[in-house]
Amino acid sequence: MAEITTDDDCGDPEAGDTGHDDGIQIDMISAERMDGMRTMEKIRLILDGVHDGNIVILEQGLKPEEESKLIEVTMSEINPDGFTGIEIESYPGEGSGENGFLGRLIGRDSPNKLTVIGPANRIETLHKDESLISTLITRT
Repeated sequence: MAEITTDDDCGDPEAGDTGHDDGIQIDMISAERMDGMRTMEKIRLILDGVHDGNIVILEQGLKPEEESKLIEVTMSEINPDGFTGIEIESYPGEGSGENGFLGRLIGRDSPNKLTVIGPANRIETLHKDESLISTLITRT
């Protein structure tokens, strides 16, 4: 998994040491890594990163049922004194416009191409269309 931070001198991310407290970490997770995982493993990987204050970018988005489960688990973990939830935005998948409602109904809806997930209190979507997701990421 590639990790991008706002500082080049960032310590050892594998050991949980980013070397600084003021940067924003972005975890970019490949489709290959997600392919071998079960739904709850994907959700834990995403939510563990978001709980740490990271922005998680999935190369290939979640299936609709996986995204529903992510939202369900997120809602159960919201705590007014801590975790405020997630913000999630995705590009539409290949041909998803062609499938429409009927395609989703019979299970032909393809996963999204790219999904951006972050803590609700740190990420704000400024603009989204079929070719651009523009977000503002704040430090807390």
